[in-house]
Amino acid sequence: MSIRIWITRRAWRDIRQGERMESKRYFNCSDRDRAVFEAGIKLASIYHQFIGAPVNQDSVDHFEKAIERGMMAQPYVKDAKVAIDRHVLMTSLSPYGYCSLNERMLKAVVTVVYEGIEVKASMGWIEDLRYPLMRIDRVSEREDQDRKE
Repeated sequence: MSIRIWITRRAWRDIRQGERMESKRYFNCSDRDRAVFEAGIKLASIYHQFIGAPVNQDSVDHFEKAIERGMMAQPYVKDAKVAIDRHVLMTSLSPYGYCSLNERMLKAVVTVVYEGIEVKASMGWIEDLRYPLMRIDRVSEREDQDRKE
């Protein structure tokens, strides 16, 4: 016999918030610095985890969604969007119909909220730099108290 306990998302978030906030004592920085750090960690994790993964025309949509959902599972993430450049993908396909995801293909935007500080950060290929730049697009204080922490 199994017993199922139903917990609302808000109640679960409140339980998890208490566990996550325990880590605050290990950071010697402002809440703003921590929010920026959290955004950077999310982008770096997808870059280093997925560059080199095999992708093709049939899997690209699912692959984008899987990366987004993985980011959404992490603490403090409010929103995540991933796009794989279809033109670069098509010009990179091997004779076998697939290629390895590379830094020119991957674009991502993540929004995190930590202690009322909202950070929007993004990653994408910058041709002028010839580099996949991760950058902070916006840092702002949130007025509402509905925080995803």
